[in-house]
Amino acid sequence: MSEELQVGTDPAEVGMDPARLGRIDDRLARYVDDGQLPGFLVTVARHGKLVHVGRYGSRDVENGRPVEVDTRWRIFSMTKPVTSVAAMMLYEEGAFQLADPIARWLPEFAETRVYVAGSAMKPVTSPQVEPIRIWHLLTHMSGLTYGFHHAHPVDAMYRAMGHEWGTPPGTDLAEACRQWASVPLVFQPGSEWNYGVSTDVLGRLVEVVSGLSLDEFFEQRIFAPLGMRNTSFGLREGDDPDSLARLYAATPGQPGGAATGFAPLDTMGQAALSKPAFLSGGGGLVSTAGDYLRFLEMLRRGGSYDGGRMLGPRTLAHMVRNHIPGGQDLETFGRPLFAETPLRGVGFGLGFSMVIDPARYGVVSNVGDYSWGGAASTAFYVDPVEDVTVSFYTQLLPSSTLPIRNYLRSLVNQAIVV
Repeated sequence: MSEELQVGTDPAEVGMDPARLGRIDDRLARYVDDGQLPGFLVTVARHGKLVHVGRYGSRDVENGRPVEVDTRWRIFSMTKPVTSVAAMMLYEEGAFQLADPIARWLPEFAETRVYVAGSAMKPVTSPQVEPIRIWHLLTHMSGLTYGFHHAHPVDAMYRAMGHEWGTPPGTDLAEACRQWASVPLVFQPGSEWNYGVSTDVLGRLVEVVSGLSLDEFFEQRIFAPLGMRNTSFGLREGDDPDSLARLYAATPGQPGGAATGFAPLDTMGQAALSKPAFLSGGGGLVSTAGDYLRFLEMLRRGGSYDGGRMLGPRTLAHMVRNHIPGGQDLETFGRPLFAETPLRGVGFGLGFSMVIDPARYGVVSNVGDYSWGGAASTAFYVDPVEDVTVSFYTQLLPSSTLPIRNYLRSLVNQAIVV
């Protein structure tokens, strides 16, 4: 896949209508023109052929910098599939079994208590009945949470420790895990689904098992083999800071105007200008559309890439299968929190969500299309039925501001004519 995102295939050759593909840009551009979105970049590929690249608006509105094909984006939770792939690479090497307790490598979690009742100041807790296992981290059934949820007393405990949209200054991944392990779990491992720092803990597991820091593992085992030269934890020395899109937060619109506007979120955004102390496997990467497309194409091809194989196809098939007990969806089994995907008709596997009931989901889609997104409204999905990969980039927090992810599926699928 071209680093420059050059469309070299007539969409008609892969069964897509070019005029209908144009509807994707038309709809998304309305968000920009209405002042709801600073700018965007979207890619569509089918059968491994890039057939559409749309970009519009600004990566930095205030300084008049347009979205470019090589713009760098904070992909936040689109880091999670990368960490999940890293863990499953180690699994394929026999480093562990998915049912192994994580305390074997991270002993700080051996005695973590479980919340039962009470306030953040005086919680009532009980011992773990079931230990946190590796598959609990991959599926977000560990009982860990996020401080930014503001939905549970344990969330408040995270915030009191400095874990909301970041970590306490100078805290590395090992120390963050020790801090999280000192706080009660939201529920007994395996009993519910809750979006949280599970993938960050998984990243620490990758470090301990492999003997490499997470950035080293990613670079040596994933980024270098795939040719992802512009993906890293924050910008690297020598990277152009102007290539990184500015981060924005949604704000209430003016009376009579758009429903939402946006404003720069520079304090949070500047954290990505350099390598952080905390290597977040749950949300720390900066990448480009061209780089991430290489990762998506590896997934679409069942773990293979032009230079070799990253995962076996059966391992990847296991990752994108619904692991929610009883085949339930996230709405019935999970906690009612927005987590980079709609919840109705959607299941969750080892690092990915997937459509399990298109009718219940309410969007034209296929059973088994799998996806994830990031806090700043980035998103991707892979549709194995239509052999399609789609990715979308912008920098608007929170990701629930606009229904972009549903629009992507309906607009891409209406362009598939053969």
